[in-house]
Parts: sequence; C-alpha cells; structure tokens
Amino acid sequence: MNIRAIKTEDDYNLALKRLEEIFHAPIESPDGDEAEVLSILIEKYEDEHYPIESPDPIEAILYRMQQMDMSQKDLADVIGYKSRVSEILNRKRKLNISMIRKLHDKLNIPYESLIANY
Repeated sequence: MNIRAIKTEDDYNLALKRLEEIFHAPIESPDGDEAEVLSILIEKYEDEHYPIESPDPIEAILYRMQQMDMSQKDLADVIGYKSRVSEILNRKRKLNISMIRKLHDKLNIPYESLIANY
C-alpha cells in the first residue's frame, strides 16, 4: 500500500484508477483497507475541487414533491392555501419561517436548502 495525499489532477486520476482496481477487495484485507483510505482522500479532493451547490429552495421543494408524488394541492395541505403555493413555486412570494419549519418537518427538506437565497 503506497498511499499519499491527492494534490493534483494527476494524483486524483491515479487514485481513481487504483480504487477501481481494488474496489471489490474484502473489507478486512490490505487492499480493502487501501480502498477505504483512498475513498476518503478522493472524497476530500472532490469536495474541494468539484463542489456541488445546494439547490435553491424552490428546486428543493419541487424535487421533494416529485419524489413523494405530491401535487400542489398536497403541498397546500402542508403550508396552506393553494394560491400561496402557486405564488411560492412561481417565485412571486418568499417562504416565511413558519413555512420553512413545516416543509422541514413534514417533507424532511433540510433547513439549509430552504433558507438559501433565490
């Protein structure tokens, strides 16, 4: 096992290639240990160099509605009035703190996604 920090794109590509080679190694083996360490290093490099931005609140709500097969009427049952839901989804009205709490509690949308600017 010859593991080192991933500092460059070449290091990253080599680490990915090596991980692909040992990915299915048994967990309690030297290759399994190497795969675990490599995956941590790769994840750290990707977080720093290829960050994924959080969706804006409306995108998060729409995505969760799709996952739960919800309609606008269903969402109105969560945050109130169908016309208000329409205004929010069309970005004509901002979410208030009460709506954010209800969306988090009932749809399990992270607060971080709901309080972001949009």
